[in-house]
Amino acid sequence: MIVKTNEVIYIPKGSINNIITHLQEKNYEVTKLDSIILRFMGSPQSGWIYIGKNKLTRGDFLYKLTKAKAAMKDVTLIPGETTYIFLNTLSDLFHLDRVKLQYFYEKYALYPEGNFVPNTYKLPYGITEEMIMRILLGNSLKKMKEFSLKVFGSFNEKKWLRYLVVASIIQKEAASVKEMPLVASVIYNRLKKGMKLQMDGALNYGKFSHVKVTAKRLKEDKTHYNTYKFKGLPPYPICNVSFDAIKAAIFPAQTRYLYFVKIDETKHFFTSSYKRHQRYIRKLRRRKSQQRK
Repeated sequence: MIVKTNEVIYIPKGSINNIITHLQEKNYEVTKLDSIILRFMGSPQSGWIYIGKNKLTRGDFLYKLTKAKAAMKDVTLIPGETTYIFLNTLSDLFHLDRVKLQYFYEKYALYPEGNFVPNTYKLPYGITEEMIMRILLGNSLKKMKEFSLKVFGSFNEKKWLRYLVVASIIQKEAASVKEMPLVASVIYNRLKKGMKLQMDGALNYGKFSHVKVTAKRLKEDKTHYNTYKFKGLPPYPICNVSFDAIKAAIFPAQTRYLYFVKIDETKHFFTSSYKRHQRYIRKLRRRKSQQRK
């Protein structure tokens, strides 16, 4: 008898009888008799295993359950990266259909952006577009809920979304984890005063993740991610964020800061005075001019 199978399948932990029951529930052509055969072959492995073929004889299929190993690949999502770029990476690394990845992402994701927890994930080669989205989104949502339960005692999608939006701007703007609560304070202080956020990082959404924000872009981008044109927060996160950024969004520093400007790649200058802010910008320009000479 021929057993039809995916190239990669999931085998739960448990007894051989429970594994056979699981396979039957997933419409694999196996019977209770096969549990006896498996006992002679050896214990089935648990987790995602790489079968390698879509059709096998029953004997070969049972043998694969005990001997095949998952062909694992590492994929890393760095904090601040957008889902658009990450799906491109998954498509290239695992040879998956980019359109299908987008479809299943939209099917299972809570929000248009910010659903993944940045991390290095081990995933089996041969995984399907739907399976990879279910694993990554399911794992990420679980971690987010656990974090929310520790902080708030509950998980509220609407409340969590707002923190993700703020955290995503912090992630793009802060030069270090240490600066994150300070950037958060600037965001909340400006919102409280009804000021536009005017933060370049908000425009590094989607396919623009690594695109330098220019004066031309500020003028032409008419989305609500353009915080130079529109007051308030963008409608959704602009990227996937670390828990450090989320902590900063929830627990901002208590300051009066309204402005900041980059000194170098490791830090910013923060101030509550617009005059002082402009004075420091001129100072930085003079320094750069002297360095060029």
